[in-house]
Amino acid sequence: MRSFAIKLAAALALGAVLVLTAAPAPAQDMGAAQATDWAPPKGPAAVATLTLDQAQALALAQNKDIRAAKEYANKVQGRYVEERGAALPQLTVTGGVYRDRDESQSAIMGPFAPLQREYRQGAVTLKQVLFTWGQVSAAIRAAEVGLLTAEDQLRRYRQAALRDVTAAFHDILLAKELNAIAVESLAQRGRLLDQARRKFEVGLATDYDVLAAEVAVKNDQPEVIRTANQISTARERLGFLLGLPGREVDAQGLLASKIGAYPDYDHTLARALVHRPEVSDIEHQRQMAGELVTVYQAGNKPRLDLQAQYGWTELESGTNREEGMTGMLGVFLTFPIFDGLKTQGRVAQARSDEASLRIQEAKLKDSIRVEVSEAVNAVQVSAEIVRGLTGTVTQAERLLFMAEKGFEYGVKTRLEVDDAQLNLKQAKGGLAKSQRDYLVSQTNLKWVAGLLGEEEAPR
Repeated sequence: MRSFAIKLAAALALGAVLVLTAAPAPAQDMGAAQATDWAPPKGPAAVATLTLDQAQALALAQNKDIRAAKEYANKVQGRYVEERGAALPQLTVTGGVYRDRDESQSAIMGPFAPLQREYRQGAVTLKQVLFTWGQVSAAIRAAEVGLLTAEDQLRRYRQAALRDVTAAFHDILLAKELNAIAVESLAQRGRLLDQARRKFEVGLATDYDVLAAEVAVKNDQPEVIRTANQISTARERLGFLLGLPGREVDAQGLLASKIGAYPDYDHTLARALVHRPEVSDIEHQRQMAGELVTVYQAGNKPRLDLQAQYGWTELESGTNREEGMTGMLGVFLTFPIFDGLKTQGRVAQARSDEASLRIQEAKLKDSIRVEVSEAVNAVQVSAEIVRGLTGTVTQAERLLFMAEKGFEYGVKTRLEVDDAQLNLKQAKGGLAKSQRDYLVSQTNLKWVAGLLGEEEAPR
């Protein structure tokens, strides 16, 4: 038994060394978190005030969709290692001790025949695939393409996160601007109420004028509350997209921006069809489906495998005991003559999947054409609105100033003042919304072209 234990331990050690030598190097993390120079402020009540660049960098590092895509990349890397393992030698170390008893031997060999035998064995077995009609190599190629699909998915989530974070960031700026407009309008109503009360005291206004001014003040108060709530909601959404739920975040920036040249549809579409990660992803999926056809077609074809075994066996039967080394080396042919048409069914499914992906690819490109058209039009429309309302706000401010002075000196009516104030409020609100829409449409245009957060480079 002692010699058996020593030899079995030696066989196990040899197998472990061979396995470690053949094992592939650990894969690098395909989605290491990007560094950002922004650090969240300390304290439970601290507000994280971010610029747009800081918010985007934080989203790339903290967004949960991106983190999930990085884990998917790790999973695909593991799948590649698994498929590559089919082409590498398979080493197995076995060892054991067992007994058998056969009383029928006494009827043949007499009462002195040993009825019980004990076996002690240890061996290292090697298996290596030699020929599979391209099944193993096709599976490895499919796994390699799978690595590219993981990169495509990571790019998709990165760009989507940047798009959503940019929109949420500008939503906060817009909500602040609308709240400021509402507060300014309420303050204006308050000044008119004070004027109405002073005039009433000296007999230049009636109690109707005072009551109308009080009603106007109360009508503007809900707008202040509503826009303040919009600020809170927009902040919460930005925090969610940044992976900071429960933290109060704020946006620092301006809605005003310089209007640039309008984008060209054909140029944008050409870039989108080249750079969109969705297009690349479905192309890679189609390549994987083609490789799977090859894998399944080899299911009912013969294959060759090399097998080798080296070990030691000890047999003890009665008073006799023998031991010695064992070995085997051979090439084996396996031919599944009939598998119940399972291979045929798998090949049909794989070909159908490949055809379906071609249809989906054509459909995707059609949808991208529509998205590019909508994105180009959105930039043009929002830019034209910004151009038109920029001068209107200046005129509305001057008109309100003239109406207030006229009302103060008794040459303008309250209706004229209210009308001027409403025009200014609408002009400012419309300008702020159009400025936000222009900035967001520019970001969406880059997303549609597949270039958001990436450098344009030929593929």
